[in-house]
Amino acid sequence: MAGAIIRGIFLYNDKIINGLIDCLVFIKFIYMLEILSIMVDFKHVLALKPYHILAKPEDISDKVLVAGDPGRVKKLSRLLDKPRLVNEHRGYLVYTGYYNDSKISIACHGIGAPSAAIVFEELYMLGARIIIRLGTSGGLKREIEPGDIVIPVGAAHIGGGTIEMYVGDTIFPAVADPEIVLMLEKFFKENEFNVWRGIVASSDAFHSEEEYSRKWVRQNIIAVEMECATLFTLSWLKGFRSGAALLIIDNLATGSTIKEEKRSVLEKRAGEIVLNVLAKI
Repeated sequence: MAGAIIRGIFLYNDKIINGLIDCLVFIKFIYMLEILSIMVDFKHVLALKPYHILAKPEDISDKVLVAGDPGRVKKLSRLLDKPRLVNEHRGYLVYTGYYNDSKISIACHGIGAPSAAIVFEELYMLGARIIIRLGTSGGLKREIEPGDIVIPVGAAHIGGGTIEMYVGDTIFPAVADPEIVLMLEKFFKENEFNVWRGIVASSDAFHSEEEYSRKWVRQNIIAVEMECATLFTLSWLKGFRSGAALLIIDNLATGSTIKEEKRSVLEKRAGEIVLNVLAKI
């Protein structure tokens, strides 16, 4: 009886050991699959050249004004001499012409970081080396009124999403080119705009900004928009210069908004100022 019990124990232990061996073999197999997947030489061929902006390098200036609204881009293109529509694929309108004898392009980057990143990347591929965003934003300080201009020196953003796909876990500073910041501030003040310089927040959700705004204002962030952090980050990663001028169209602290007629007039004036800056850089 004792011998039978001992043999049973050994057989039971053998099954456990064999089971453990099988588990280890399986784990090693999964590990090898992961190693092989890492070793695969992935090729995103479509990302090697412009896929959304179907223009030629000679169609794009090294100086570009960008805006999110295709309607605004179309209106601003009328400020150029001899404007040509060089791209309308995917709705990314791009016009190229001359302002004060300087070749300048005006491009639509759409809404939010993913769309904007595509446009900034492809403009850079096509030869853009200075990109200035003319956008709209919401004021977070009570004293910043609709119709004012914010010149961001940098942009805060929530971690994750588009920017993290570029920089990983690095806390990368999203800052504008300092010379462009000072030029924009100078030119807007000379044209009698009320100008604020500071940090803005780049939001990823237009319809969910109120709760974050309470935190941002405590951090002395002065306005909220959606694309500056992406523009500034990519400019340093890729090697082009960037800046932004943001027209305040509402104030989240007071609830005040700008009238459409005044907005249209100010957008045109702001466009002329940014084009002047680009022509003189």
